[in-house]
Amino acid sequence: MRIVFATKNEGKVREITEMIDRTDIELVSLNHFAALPEIVEDGATYLENALKKARIVSEFTGETVLADDSGLQVNVLKGEPGVYSARYAGEGATDEENNAKLLARLKNIPEDKRTASFFCALVLYDRDGRYASFEAEWRGRIIDEGRGTNGFGYDPIFLDPKFNKTAAELPPDIKNKVSHRGQAFAKLKACLDAGGLG
Repeated sequence: MRIVFATKNEGKVREITEMIDRTDIELVSLNHFAALPEIVEDGATYLENALKKARIVSEFTGETVLADDSGLQVNVLKGEPGVYSARYAGEGATDEENNAKLLARLKNIPEDKRTASFFCALVLYDRDGRYASFEAEWRGRIIDEGRGTNGFGYDPIFLDPKFNKTAAELPPDIKNKVSHRGQAFAKLKACLDAGGLG
């Protein structure tokens, strides 16, 4: 079975292929397709964005599609950056710029009050318009200074209190089990192992 993963990031495709751990499934990126339509992620939730991406890519390719959307929500900031996580400091902002903006917003707030969660929504969408969605949350808090070199985005400043390590300090095998993305993909794998969308 071939599944198109709605991303151009080949590293992400490799990581997810390892998580799914199925030799009968070929996961391919959007790099295999020319002239894809632009997809504006304007949903109010991660699930809305993932579903929109999955539907548009499936209609364009005629194939089963896997799409995801994820982000960070900080409780004291009423859920910021939320669905704007990737562009929190503006369109095209780097991870460092997004982290700097978040830390500036949290400047006078003690670390123990900076509870936050990463959220992930996945959608598996087939060419007949049937879909299944999988969501997961990873709770932690935001620290003042980045630590670690693994990962990307807000990983260096997101501390998992169970390990007393940031997401960027956790070894990949641990992170893939406890993270929002790892938990959501475990649910997807269970669905695929049970026969997928039918």
